[in-house]
Amino acid sequence: MESNKQHKQGGATAVTIAKPSRFNRICVFCGSSSGKNPVYHQAAIQLGDQLVERKIDLVYGGGSIGLMGLVSKAVFDGGCHVIGVIPKVLMPKEIIGDTFGEVKPVLNMHQRKAEMARQADAFIALPGGYGTLEELLEVITWAQLGIHKKPVGLLNVNGYYNSLLSFIDKAVDEGFVTPDARRIIVSAPTAYELLSKLEVYEPENVTEIKSSWETEQQLEYSAKSEIAR
Repeated sequence: MESNKQHKQGGATAVTIAKPSRFNRICVFCGSSSGKNPVYHQAAIQLGDQLVERKIDLVYGGGSIGLMGLVSKAVFDGGCHVIGVIPKVLMPKEIIGDTFGEVKPVLNMHQRKAEMARQADAFIALPGGYGTLEELLEVITWAQLGIHKKPVGLLNVNGYYNSLLSFIDKAVDEGFVTPDARRIIVSAPTAYELLSKLEVYEPENVTEIKSSWETEQQLEYSAKSEIAR
């Protein structure tokens, strides 16, 4: 059933109608640091709150610190399911104190990314460092290659990703990225705006090769899991 919601945007309060989301679970890439500016802290919590409002579960990198901990706590406290996928070697470093939801240990970073991608219906990147950028650019590349057709969102808080977007626009101008591939990236400054855009996103004409890739990834993951036991 649809219900009326009040949402503050730009200092004004607007009444919107909450509709069932097209997404069951979204993967959020973000840092194990909170950053220096409190605006990033607030953005992680607001994203978690928006996922809860839309009844969307979370899959993320599994850490309990930094922006990872903030977004996972917000989703968990709101009553939605949380899956944290983390390599065993990082658990002592990135899990400190309480964890939220289900923790799924894996052998390495490659398995982490493959499992998060398999679990998710869409991807969102909060501000972060090298790891966040690497995860973000990989799922963009997968979309370009037709490995998946899942939306990819960039939460451009406080203009954090302006330089990255300018670089990609330069790559388009110089002929290294096609205009269709540029449109893979959906960006917005707030969680509310970004999720609203992702809900209506439709991919460009891309031949999907998902089935063979997912089969290969799942077989590799299963084999390595057996070896680790």
